[in-house]
Amino acid sequence: MGLKLKLKTWDDQIFEVEQNVAMHSETIKFMVEDECAENVIPLANVDGKTLALVLDWCKTHVEEKDKDKQTEQDLLEQLCQHVANMIKGKSPDEIRTTFNIKNDFTPEEEEEIRKENMWAFE
Repeated sequence: MGLKLKLKTWDDQIFEVEQNVAMHSETIKFMVEDECAENVIPLANVDGKTLALVLDWCKTHVEEKDKDKQTEQDLLEQLCQHVANMIKGKSPDEIRTTFNIKNDFTPEEEEEIRKENMWAFE
């Protein structure tokens, strides 16, 4: 759980909401960033019923964004694992062939790299 904000509507209803949810409202975001509110953020032009609807939309939007981030992370992990499986146990030349990579090292440079990274060839 993150930081909570208290929002007060013109009809004196108080809503306690997580900051990441409330920050989807540009009005609230500007008030927080400009430090216009100490303990309770007054929303003089919004009634409780309307704010409840807005906060519900904001919460849904945050949850969808979190799902998208997790989906992207899962996809990235699967792709990395697939590429790792494609190169596992292959020689550098086989990897170059698999990914159509041109070898631009001279034999001397290759030998130097092998010496520097001897641990990888043991």
